[in-house]
Amino acid sequence: MTTKATRATTTGASADTAPAKSYDGFTEDERDAMKERAKELKGTKARGGGGGRAKAADGEADLLAKVAEMADEDRVLAEGVHALIKKVAPELTAKTWYGMPAYAKDGKIVLFFQSAAKFKARYATLGFSDSAILDEGDMWPTSFALTVLTPEVEARIEALIKKATA
Repeated sequence: MTTKATRATTTGASADTAPAKSYDGFTEDERDAMKERAKELKGTKARGGGGGRAKAADGEADLLAKVAEMADEDRVLAEGVHALIKKVAPELTAKTWYGMPAYAKDGKIVLFFQSAAKFKARYATLGFSDSAILDEGDMWPTSFALTVLTPEVEARIEALIKKATA
């Protein structure tokens, strides 16, 4: 006769040898980003999901609140990128996307800023979605490491924004 204790030992690991934490395919940071996205979608629905000035103002307020929460280095970069976007492409709608500052054209995300601290990376990222028109032949970059905003880097970002939103 097999007892429960015997089955536990023969069919699986005991409590003493079981791993302390199971892995479900996503890191804690990735799960947090997905939760942020769910909140964003609920917020859009709660605001009526429509367009207009109020929605744009709410999106920008949400974006600026996320930027204000960032570590100093990331915050300075995000504020600089935001200022460049407002200058070069004021028609883009500011919003958050997976808890990151993002900018949309005709309701589709075109570019986003990901802080270094978000996923414990060594640099922030300026990324472009497939809605951005950055095409150059058969292969082109869509993500850029960002460590400091120099005049040269700002000029390059401005050119990318212009090209992405053309």
